[in-house]
Amino acid sequence: MTAPRRSPDDTGQMRLVGGVIAGAMLAWLAANWAGRHYGWPAEYAFLADLAAIGALVWSLLVTWRIWRRRDGAPRER
Repeated sequence: MTAPRRSPDDTGQMRLVGGVIAGAMLAWLAANWAGRHYGWPAEYAFLADLAAIGALVWSLLVTWRIWRRRDGAPRER
C-alpha cells in the first residue's frame, strides 16, 4: 500500500495550519498570562478565548478540506 501523493499546495496548507494552531495557542497562553499579571478585566480573557477558538475552527475546516481533497471522489454506500 502506497501513501497518496501530496500536491505542493496541500503541503503548504498543512504547514500553514500547523503554524496557525501553534501561534494561536502561544498567543492564547501569552494573553492569559498578561491578563493575570497586569490585572486586565475578564472581558479581555473572553476575547482571547474567542480568537483562539476561531483560529482552531478555521484550522479544523482547512484540515478537513485537505483530507477530503486527498480522499478523492465521494464513495457510494
